[in-house]
Amino acid sequence: MTRQDGAVHVARVVRKYQTKDGEDRQSVSHLLRRSFRDGGKIRHETLGNVSALPAAALEALRAALAGETLVVAGTGLELTRALSHGHLAAVSVMAKTLGLAELLGPPCKERDIAYALILARVVHPRPKLATTKWWSDTTLVADLELTSIGTDEVYAAMDWLGERQGAIETKLATRHLSAEANPSRLAYFDLSSSWVEGTKNELAARGYSRDKKRGMAQIEYGLLTDKDGRPVAIEVFSGNTADPTAFISIVETIRTRFALERLTMVGDRGMITSARITALREVGDLGWLTCLRAPQIAALAKDDGPLQLGLFDESDLAEFSHPDYPDERLIACRNPLLAEERKRKRSELLVATEEALAPIVSAVQAGRLAGADNIGLKVGKLINKFKMAKHFEVSIGENTLSVSRHEEAIAAEAALDGIYVLRTTIKESDLDAPGVVDAYKALSHVERDFRHLKIDDIDLRPIHHRLEARVRSHVFICMLASYLVWHLRETLAPLTFTDEAPPLRANPVAAAERSVGARAKAAAKENEDGEEVRGFRELIEHLGTLTRNTMRTTTETTGEFELLATPTPTQRRVFELLGAPVPLKLL
Repeated sequence: MTRQDGAVHVARVVRKYQTKDGEDRQSVSHLLRRSFRDGGKIRHETLGNVSALPAAALEALRAALAGETLVVAGTGLELTRALSHGHLAAVSVMAKTLGLAELLGPPCKERDIAYALILARVVHPRPKLATTKWWSDTTLVADLELTSIGTDEVYAAMDWLGERQGAIETKLATRHLSAEANPSRLAYFDLSSSWVEGTKNELAARGYSRDKKRGMAQIEYGLLTDKDGRPVAIEVFSGNTADPTAFISIVETIRTRFALERLTMVGDRGMITSARITALREVGDLGWLTCLRAPQIAALAKDDGPLQLGLFDESDLAEFSHPDYPDERLIACRNPLLAEERKRKRSELLVATEEALAPIVSAVQAGRLAGADNIGLKVGKLINKFKMAKHFEVSIGENTLSVSRHEEAIAAEAALDGIYVLRTTIKESDLDAPGVVDAYKALSHVERDFRHLKIDDIDLRPIHHRLEARVRSHVFICMLASYLVWHLRETLAPLTFTDEAPPLRANPVAAAERSVGARAKAAAKENEDGEEVRGFRELIEHLGTLTRNTMRTTTETTGEFELLATPTPTQRRVFELLGAPVPLKLL
C-alpha cells in the first residue's frame, strides 16, 4: 500500500532463523517507521523499536497512527439509551419468514401500526393504550416510525385491518387448507368465549361462559385451524350464540369466501349436531367427523343393538354401521382408564347428593318439615346440584320422603363408561379406523390454541372495546399473533419444554404420552445438547434483555452509533434456530 510522504506507522517485522541445533525459529519486532517517496520508490525510515510495549499499547499506537479516534476506558463514550430489542427481533424474523407484513396489505402507516400491534401482542399483551406507552421503551417506535402515535391512529389502523380480514384469511386458507397444503382435507373448528368489561359493548350478551364468569356479559368467537392447529380464520359472535349457529357460519365462509371443496369438518358433538349434519348433507361437498351424544350411544346399545361390550374383547375400537346413519362410518372406542375415572366420579357425586339430601330426610322424619309442596321445594333445590337427579327415585308425601338410588339407571350408564362413538363420512380407503380416531383427537390442537389465545400467550380477554368493528379487529389481531406464536413455538421447541417428537400411540384410544426426551428436558431443565430450556413465555422475556444501545462519543469528533448487546448463548441459539443473525433493525 502506497503511503503519503512522512506517514508514520507501526510495522510488524518477522525474522526467521535457525539455531545451532538446527531448530527453526522466528523473532517478531514492532518498529516505528516513517514512509516516504524517493523518486518513484517507497522507502521506510525506522524511527525506533517499540516491541517492548504491551500488546494493548501497541494496538492503541497502531490505531492512533492510522487516524482512528481513541478514548480512555470509562471516558469519551456514553450509553445514551438502551431499548428492549431481542424479543421483538425474534418475532419480526418469524414474521418476515411468514410474509406477515405483505399478508396484511400494501405499505402504509396503518399497516405499520397494525403490524406493530401484532408483534406487541406476542411479546407484551396489554390493552391498546398501555401498548402504545410500552412500545416507546422498545425498538418498535424508531424502526416502524411510530413516534407520537396516539389512540386515534391505533383505532384507525384497527379499522383498516378489520376491513382486510376477509382477504387475509382467504390467503391463509389457501396457504394451509387447500388440497396441496392439506392432503388430509381436514379442517377443525371450535367455539370459545371471553367476558366483557363495561356495559356498552355492541356484541355483549349473557350466555354459557367457558371462562366460568357466570352472570357477566361476553362475546363468543369460533376458530378455524388446520389439522396441526395453525389458526386460519376467526369469527366473532354475540355472547349468546349457540355452537351450531357458529358452525353453520364458518361452513358458509369456507364454501363462499374460501371457495374450498371436499373438506371434512371436525368438531365436537356440541358443535356438529344432527341438525347441522342434515344441513351439510344438503351442501353435499363438505364431510364431517364428530362424536355421538350420550343418548345416541345408549340407543345403539339398547335391545341388542350393534354397540355391545363384546365388540371390545380383542380391541379398544370397533367399526360398524347402522341404518340411522346412512353413508357414514361409526367407530366405537372404549378407554378403560376413562371408564374407571367416570365410575369413581359418579360414585362420589352420588354420595355427595345423598349427603346434601340427608338433612331434608331427617327434618321430614322428625316432623320439622311437612307438606308435599314444602318438601318438594327443598328437594328440588338440591336433587340435581351434582347432575345426579336421573339416578335417584324420590317419593314425596304430605309427611313422608324417601330417596333411593335408581340402580337400573346407574347400571345402564355404567355399562357405557369409557365408550364414545365417532361418526364420519371419511371413506375407509382414505383413512382407516385408527386414523379416524387420531384425526378426531387432533381437536386437542384447537383447545391448545384457545389456551394460548386466552391464557398463556396472547391474553385476548377481557374485552375492553365497545364498537362491534373494534371488537372483531381486536380478536383478529389476537388470532394473527397466535399464528406467529404457533410457528415460534414449533421453531424454538429445542429451547422450551415442548415435546419435539411425541411418540406414536400403538393404541389410538389410549391417552397421549410425552416422549422420553421431553420428560428428560423437564427433569434436567436442559436439552440433550446441554442447552438451558425455559417455558416459551420465559424465553420471550429472556430475549427482551438483548438491548439495542445508542452510544455517543464525547471526544472532539462527537458522534452516535447503535450497538447491540452481546447475546447470551440462549439468545444466540434462538436466532440460529430462526435461521437469521440478530437484526439491528426490525424491518
